[in-house]
Amino acid sequence: MSRAYLQAAQAAVELLRDPAVSAVWDRPSALPEFSVRGLAGHLGSQVLNVSRVLAKEPTAERPLSLTEFYAAAEAFHTGTDSDVNVRIRDFGEEFAARGIEALAAELASAVDEQRTALSAEDGDRVVSFGGRPVRLADFLLTRMMEIAVHSDDLAHSAGIETPELPEEVLDPVLALLAKLAVVRHGQTAVLRALSRAERAPSTIAAI
Repeated sequence: MSRAYLQAAQAAVELLRDPAVSAVWDRPSALPEFSVRGLAGHLGSQVLNVSRVLAKEPTAERPLSLTEFYAAAEAFHTGTDSDVNVRIRDFGEEFAARGIEALAAELASAVDEQRTALSAEDGDRVVSFGGRPVRLADFLLTRMMEIAVHSDDLAHSAGIETPELPEEVLDPVLALLAKLAVVRHGQTAVLRALSRAERAPSTIAAI
């Protein structure tokens, strides 16, 4: 999972370096609640959060499954105007406050450091994020999903093509999104959305 995560993280750095993103830096993004600047900061925070998690001591707590991990996440269950989601947007603005060049440079440096750090890590190491213990490999998958989804948001906001991700990244991300969609909408809704559009619900958004 480390290799796939690093590919996703590098793709995020390259997207942030695209001149089309800096050209719309202070405009509203495709997500009504975010500016492009705040959305870029939120995307970047997914990479920086990996560095923060790696810097902490391992925990001896029982790791949560991915389903349990999201079930315990307040932001997964609340609306865009909830306190936790407002804080998430505020953090995105803070991450981007020094400008796009500084943000991209910070992420590039973090990815370089993570290449070394992750090569020495065991994917079964239990880390803690937001007070939720989870296997490192599973945590990296959650960051890959965030990077994939928000890279699409950012690229669309800048009017450019969404970066193509390798199968090594895309396959587990799609599997996670499908799993979360089943949790939120049920098996039948997801099955129909993928195979019988005429009987599918209007949305099966996972996040």
